Amino acid sequence: MADDNALVDRAAAVRAGIGWWGRNANVLLPGRGSWFVLGSVVTDAPLPPSVPLDDGCGTCRQCLDGCPTGAILERGVIDARRCLAWLVQAPGPIPREFREALGGRLYGCDECQEVCPVGRSDRNTEGSTDPSADVDIAEVLDASDEELLDRFGRWYIAERDPRFLRRNALVALGNTGQGSDPGVEGRLSRWLADRDPLLRVHAVWAAGRLGRHDLLVGVDASEPEVAEELAAARGRVGL
Repeated sequence: MADDNALVDRAAAVRAGIGWWGRNANVLLPGRGSWFVLGSVVTDAPLPPSVPLDDGCGTCRQCLDGCPTGAILERGVIDARRCLAWLVQAPGPIPREFREALGGRLYGCDECQEVCPVGRSDRNTEGSTDPSADVDIAEVLDASDEELLDRFGRWYIAERDPRFLRRNALVALGNTGQGSDPGVEGRLSRWLADRDPLLRVHAVWAAGRLGRHDLLVGVDASEPEVAEELAAARGRVGL
């Protein structure tokens, strides 16, 4: 078994009559939706031709309407620049206009699969037994680089750099934390003072989102991106 992009497994699956192209650009199987893993076998053995399945989506638009950022532009067309699953893995800052849509997510987004009715009845609702599936935002912000890579190293992390997990966690903290919580205040203060401007940018956003503009006093704004984020945070409340 190898994870390789040389083969377009989804296209092969559609030609093989296993499933059809869904509006969310995933291959959908009757009764299972997109909750499966595809694999391909390369062979020169003679095989009988398969009959492709008919489109099972019909007029359904639940994935288009359910996408938090409107990343599904039309049937099968995804703007990855708006897709949360891409944004949390991409290097650099998360665009400000998509941060609230991230909610409490640290990694990934399955909304277009969650709302799809094709496989809803077959879903296993017991939850994952993988300990890394349940992540505490505070633990991510408190952990060392080594601890983060030890726990989450099998995830795709941009440049294998834990700073991007912390970036995501700061956005999630801004969306889900309580500004009056001493623990939240302490973590905001810590990352507002960090040397990394990427983390300062997202800490500024989180502090502003939680109404803790008092914590922004004295933040190092020598980098233009931090200065711009501070101006945006203060502008939202007319400071």
